[in-house]
Amino acid sequence: MPQKSSSFLGSPSFAKYWFSRIFASTAFQMLSLAIGWEMYNLTHDAFSLGFVGLAQFLPMVLLTFVVGHVADRFDRRRIVYLCQFIEGGIAIFLLVGNINGSLSRELILLAAAILGACRAFEGPAASALLPQLVPKDILQKAISWITSAGQTAQILGPSLGGLLFSLKPESVYIIAAIALLISGVLTYLIPKVIIERKSEPVSLRSVFLGLVFVYRHKVILGTISLDLFAVLLGGATALLPIFAQDILHTGAWGLGLMRTAPAVGALLMSVVLAYYPLKKAFGPTLFGALAVFGLATMLFAVSKNIYLSMLALLLIGASDVISVVIRSSLVQLQTPNEMLGRVNAVNSLFIGTSNQLGEFESGMLAGFMGAVPAAFIGGLGTLAVAGLWMYLFPSLRRLRSLSES
Repeated sequence: MPQKSSSFLGSPSFAKYWFSRIFASTAFQMLSLAIGWEMYNLTHDAFSLGFVGLAQFLPMVLLTFVVGHVADRFDRRRIVYLCQFIEGGIAIFLLVGNINGSLSRELILLAAAILGACRAFEGPAASALLPQLVPKDILQKAISWITSAGQTAQILGPSLGGLLFSLKPESVYIIAAIALLISGVLTYLIPKVIIERKSEPVSLRSVFLGLVFVYRHKVILGTISLDLFAVLLGGATALLPIFAQDILHTGAWGLGLMRTAPAVGALLMSVVLAYYPLKKAFGPTLFGALAVFGLATMLFAVSKNIYLSMLALLLIGASDVISVVIRSSLVQLQTPNEMLGRVNAVNSLFIGTSNQLGEFESGMLAGFMGAVPAAFIGGLGTLAVAGLWMYLFPSLRRLRSLSES
């Protein structure tokens, strides 16, 4: 049974889980930065950088339905720590290759693909593990704390990775390997929760059952697809280098600040939600947050002042977290335990697709009409999606409780 404490610090299992997520996510951010830098140093080819992203993204797409089924049939805790240990092994592999000069384009892509595959298994299993560690009445608060861990990693990982790589490249891989080892040990030390699972033969139907479940539950389908299209259209953060160099004329320091701003806004909002969780009017709150996201994106597009742009980016990050917490809470609370792995796999696919394709869409649109119109139209498109989804999913618009279906 889940821990009965209302404080995450009073729940040893959740505390281990929370710190494990920080260590693992920070290490992944560090490795992603180092792999990209190594690839560009080796090839000086932008297309090779694109292939690194593709190598990490494709396993998630190809393995989505398999990893969800695995998370529902086997011990989720074991899946998570095995993936973390393998990721630590990849960090050591890259360390050795860096030291002896044996890293090639192909080996870097192989390392990126294995990391992507591990993350594909680890993400749904870790998400599905959370409801086993806390009671349902504080699950929303727990999700807010986990979101804060993810945002902390997004702030800490790239900055720490960049600093270490500039001092000594090998140190990035050493620290990342140690962090993943600590993360794996923390996950291993979480007491195993014995849960009853329905005996279910492996079949195409059972593998794709998560997608069927999402389609039949309109509230979950509405919130997941809403997030997909909102992020897809509102991906202004992909254009930050253009705004820093050509529009705001801030240079690299401004780019660093702007890259950090959404994560800082998201971290602050996730801490607020951890202490003051949402209690009612979830539907209106979700659409209100999305409206702020769209308007902040439009503000960022037209801003000519670095401070105003930073404020807009803070609002983008903060409003996005509200959507994340509501969506994650709905998925966790309205999905039977035996289906959590598969449904979380579908959720992860939607999130990954929106981030990757959103950056692609923003880049293509900016190439055709310029960065400012592309970002402004993206924010406007987000508002249009919010209005359309309010019409298409009235049950989501009227949602007052996370237990409503």
